[in-house]
Order: sequence, then structure tokens, then C-alpha cells
Amino acid sequence: MIWKRTIRMTVSPQHRSPLTDVAREVKKVFREIGYTTPGIADLLGPDYTQAMHTGQPAAVRYHLDTLPETDLNLALRALVLRDEVRVDKLASLFGERNVATLIDAGFARLCGADGVQMLIDIRPQLIAGRQQWVFSDADASMTQHVPGPDHVLGVGAASLSLLQATPVSPTGRVLDLGTGSGIQVLGQAGSTTSITATDIHPRALDFAEATLVDSGIPVELLEGSWFDPVSGRDFDRIIANPPFVVGPPEIGHVYRDSGMDLDGATRLVVEQACRHLAPGGTAHLLGAWVHSTGMSWQQRVADWLPDEGFAAWIIQRDSVTPAQYVGTWLADESLDLRGPEAAERTTAWLRHFDNAGVTGVGFGFIAIERLPLADGAVKSDILAEDMPQFFEDPLGPEVTEYFSRIAWLREQTRESLLGSRYRIRPGVALEDVHLADAEEGMGFVPVAKRLTRTDGPRWTHDIDRHLAAVLSGLNPHGLNLEETLGLYAVANGVDEHSLYTGAITAVVDLIRHGLVLPADLIA
Repeated sequence: MIWKRTIRMTVSPQHRSPLTDVAREVKKVFREIGYTTPGIADLLGPDYTQAMHTGQPAAVRYHLDTLPETDLNLALRALVLRDEVRVDKLASLFGERNVATLIDAGFARLCGADGVQMLIDIRPQLIAGRQQWVFSDADASMTQHVPGPDHVLGVGAASLSLLQATPVSPTGRVLDLGTGSGIQVLGQAGSTTSITATDIHPRALDFAEATLVDSGIPVELLEGSWFDPVSGRDFDRIIANPPFVVGPPEIGHVYRDSGMDLDGATRLVVEQACRHLAPGGTAHLLGAWVHSTGMSWQQRVADWLPDEGFAAWIIQRDSVTPAQYVGTWLADESLDLRGPEAAERTTAWLRHFDNAGVTGVGFGFIAIERLPLADGAVKSDILAEDMPQFFEDPLGPEVTEYFSRIAWLREQTRESLLGSRYRIRPGVALEDVHLADAEEGMGFVPVAKRLTRTDGPRWTHDIDRHLAAVLSGLNPHGLNLEETLGLYAVANGVDEHSLYTGAITAVVDLIRHGLVLPADLIA
């Protein structure tokens, strides 16, 4: 059979791209044939589903060869493995007009007389409890491919981590800054009726429109740089996964390079997000920042926020050396780090870091709340800290609770803290750590006493035996903190003044991390 394209590409007046009309129709096919997250898992089984997620195309292809030639088998070969498939079979599955449109628009290519290969990714993804399909440029996970300068990312580790770190509680107006293929919009499904998504890259908005069509999410797509498309507007929730790669002021890949020097992109988004938040609104950002001599990274990032009217939680999840950082991002381009091009780029990048005094690069989340309007100015409450520990629970609910806990703390005095009642968070573990007694050569000696959360971000705090005993006596319906401390001091002959001072400091820290909860915040 010789494939003849007899259908000219057209764009519906209400759509940016012909891909959107194709997306609407093929999503119906996907539901019918089981090209869904659970459908693929059922077909491949756990071992080969894992192989698909870890970039082992040969293993997935081997398994598909052992299975019947079903529509789902064909879809996996065409859309995940991006194998060349028979054009008549793909047209039979998706419709001749849709396949012709994909070819005419450059989203697929003819291979010889009767073959066709997809040039984009269409991946099923369960997001916010709903089955969705994300349209993007093809990545290098399943085929040998070097992303071009105009590459539009699909579902990656960074975008998934931001999904997990963003609250989905009901809110008002939402802004997804730099939407890419629209993933963060999908995460807000059901939380709002007003979402605006922006991107400087027209191709990204084309993919986002295809991703979002028939998703049940009303969205306004705007093209433009940074916050320019929403000038003069404010929002109740801002989400951003900006091009935050730290490096020279160049743009090699639009999805990751901002053209700003070092961590200028993250700084710009933090500063501008604060200006576009409505009172009581929050921003949830991914970002990267420089480590340098003469200033801590905590102070560097905190300086990007206003001195008054905001609360912020800055979480560093990882930090690397300049050499590690450069190598990671050159590998992201599918460059051979042993080759001459990578060597030249490495040298120039590291020289730029050295000239700027960069000693490392950190990466993580920035959550910002604009405090509700008050009669007087309120000093900003900013906490920047490392969170290196492993945890699996979504961070979004923790962010929401964190802002509630520190809002409560802002209203307290020494006297009110002592006069309040508390409870230990359910699931908090008290650990007594002992080490082998090297001096005696036998037995164990106690070295630490720790409180550890077994949910959320798994915070751990070292405490002493006095505080452990006091915390054990906390009851949201019993004695307040001052009464509990007083009883302990009398019973154990401890100086009340020093006990009170140390306990207040410790309890405030434990409240910030959610190990101790004020009775006022317990539902």
C-alpha cells in the first residue's frame, strides 16, 4: 500500500494547533482500547511496566512481541517506543484524517511506502486522581534522541515533584507560569474554576492545548514572557516550574535556560510572584540557587522576598558541586561527557562559576504566602532549611498545614504559648538511641533521644529526657504547658526558669515541623 495524504491540515478557529482536534478524537480511542495507566500496567505486568518507566525499550519491545497484536499493543509501539508501524494500521486505529494531520503538522513522519513513525510523546498519566494524557515532544528515555532548542518537556521528575508539593485544596484564581505541556494545570483539576496558563514558547502552548482539551478543566492560555501576559492581575495560587538552570546568561534550550545569569530566573519568579499574589494567596515554585562564599544560601534566597507581609518556606532538597551540576545538565542534552563538545562546554561553564564565586548549587521548593491584609505591617516570616531525608507522602498538604501552624505561632506571646494546650502528633515516634560501649567493651550506652514523624516529611528532632517527659504529659484537654512544666519542675527539682525557656524554644520548633500540634488547630 502507498500512503497518500489527500487531507490538508486545518486548524479549528477556536484552537491554536491542529494537534488539538486530533487529541480530542484520539483520547476517545485511548479510553476504548485501554491506553491508560492501569490498562498499560495490566498488559505489561509489573516487571515490564517498570522497564518502561526506567527507559528500557528493548525489554518492553521483547514482551510486546510475545503478546497478541491488539490495538493497545500497536499504540504502545507507536506512542511509547515510537517504533515504525504500518500506516494503514495506525490509520485504522486513529482515523485516516488524524494520521494525515499528524504527518502534515510534523508530529509524525512517513517511512517508505507504508510505514509511519510518531515524533512526539503522548503518555497516559494519573494526575489528581484522573486519567489524563500528556502531549509533548519526544524525550530520550525510550529512543536515541537529542532534544532540540525548542523542545517541550513531558512528564519529568521535576514536574511530578512540583505536582506533589502543590496543594489541591479549593482556591480561587490559579496561575500556572511557564505551563509547558500543561501538567501543573492537570494537577489543579477540581480545585478551581479559573486557571490561567502562560508560556513564552508557542509550541509549548500548542502541546498544552492538546493535553487539556476534553480534560474537563477550563483554562486560559496566554503567550508571553514571564509575568507579562498577566500584568496588573493577581492570583490566589501561583504555580511555576521555570527554566531555572544555573549557568551563563545564554539560552540553549528554552525549557530549561532563562537567559539570565546564574540563579536570576528563580529570583525573578520569587520577586514577581509576590507582586501577583492576592492577600491570603500562595505560590508554589521549583527553583535553584547558588552557594557561594560570604553568604549562606538561606540568606541569599530569603533576600529575594519582601521584608514585610509574607511568609515563606524554602526547602532545599539537594545540593551538588559545580562539576556535578554541569555534568548533570550536559548529560540531559544527551551529550557524551567524554566528547570534545562536552569538554568545551564544561570548561566554559565551570570557568563562569569560578569567576562568580560559585561553590555549589542547591535545588528545591519555595512556598510563599501573602499574609492577609492587616492594619499594621507584619514582618515577613521566612524559614529556609534543608530537607534531605527520604519521604514518599505528598508535600502539598504539609505546605498548607505549615502555613496554618506558623500563622498560629505569629499570634502568640511567651505567656500565651505557656497557657496553651497541645498534643503530640499521632504517629510521632520516640526513639532511644544506644551505641556499643567502647570503654567497657560490652553492653550499650545511651547517646540520643529523638522524636521522629512517621508521616509527611519525616522530620526528626533530638530532645533531652526532661523535654521527653514534659511532652509525654501534654493533653489537648488537660493541663496547659505551663502547668505541665511546673509539675515536672517540682517533682524533679529542676529550675523552673531555665526549664520554661528551653521548653518554649523547643516546642516552637516542634510546632513548625508539626511534631507538636496546638489544641487550637486540632479539628
